[in-house]
Amino acid sequence: MHTPVNHPARPIYRAVAALTGLYLVIFGVAGIIVTSGDALFAQNDSRVLGQGANLGFSGLCLVLGVAVLAGVGLGRNIDTAINKVLAYGLMALSLAELAVLRTDANFLNFTVSTCLVVMIIGLVLLMAAMYGRTGSEQEAQAWRDGRLVL
Repeated sequence: MHTPVNHPARPIYRAVAALTGLYLVIFGVAGIIVTSGDALFAQNDSRVLGQGANLGFSGLCLVLGVAVLAGVGLGRNIDTAINKVLAYGLMALSLAELAVLRTDANFLNFTVSTCLVVMIIGLVLLMAAMYGRTGSEQEAQAWRDGRLVL
């Protein structure tokens, strides 16, 4: 995989990651408020921002959003590592929940729209991780010359 180092649009990708983390925090807080009276993994009609949710998924989104925002705040390639791991995890979660959508195994109360939003969030975080990497000027020059593969 060829990951650019010191990409010129790096600040934009960090801002996109921060907005994604902020969305996850807002969704998590709103979900906790809306589903506070339900069981942790309730499978009901609860909707938050147009998506199916329960207390467990809302808490998970809150934790993931805080992790993304902390990574963006720390920088120094910590953000790219966090974003990459969370991106792959969210995409896998989206596909797994899509597979069990209309069964009792849908313990996070996903809907089709939730699966789509989680997949898009994963893809956005992966994009931010791929283009947000920083390094020394020597590493950047080596990458531009095709000598550095990360």
